[in-house]
Amino acid sequence: MSATTAVLKAEARLFRREPGVLFWVIGFPPLLLVILGAIPSFREVNAEGFRLIDVYVPVLVLVALIVAGLQTMPPVITGYRERGILRRMSATPVRPAALLSAQMGLNGAAAIVSAVLCLTIGRFAYDVQLPQQAFGYVLALLLTAAAALALGALVSALARTAKIASAIGSVVFFPSLFCAGLWIPVRSMPDLMAHIVVLTPFGAAAGALDQASSGHWPDWSHLGVLAAWAVVLTAAAAGWFRWE
Repeated sequence: MSATTAVLKAEARLFRREPGVLFWVIGFPPLLLVILGAIPSFREVNAEGFRLIDVYVPVLVLVALIVAGLQTMPPVITGYRERGILRRMSATPVRPAALLSAQMGLNGAAAIVSAVLCLTIGRFAYDVQLPQQAFGYVLALLLTAAAALALGALVSALARTAKIASAIGSVVFFPSLFCAGLWIPVRSMPDLMAHIVVLTPFGAAAGALDQASSGHWPDWSHLGVLAAWAVVLTAAAAGWFRWE
């Protein structure tokens, strides 16, 4: 336990020294929310009876998790493998799994901080209601975090170098943003597209968070999709992950 704690503390110090990582995970989604909120049409009720700013707060919560899972975590872990750090750790009482757990925990915590910032800014700057179904929102958020970090672990397992991890992460990053509704909110997508998107982890997450924000319990289908993706991606990452 003391060795695992030491790894976590060391990784936390290194994590805090990466201003780029902190900006993209914690700072970018709230900044994007401020930019979108400055657009008058986003603050006005549209023809469909809702404000876009209300829809985009849950979307930007997802952006933080996507960035953490696909852009910040995989290059670090693959970089450690590439430089032989994981191989050397395997000869010490500290197991490499402690490093992986620390990275997932730190990136997940940073994404949660970003989510809280987005909710706070939305509430006080743009009068966006806080999630009316708080328990359902937290459950959907935790399942989404598990799926996003498991996807990042899978990228780390497949990539042999940090450059390849960044490339794979970038390829998956933009479709994930689309499924989360960054360009077109899921509720505004054509029916066929929406039915396909909600089968993806971030499409299901967007639907679940949107429902919980409106005061409804997230559909069990959305929660089931998130749980299934988290389990499948975790199993795949565990099966393909190599420490050397």
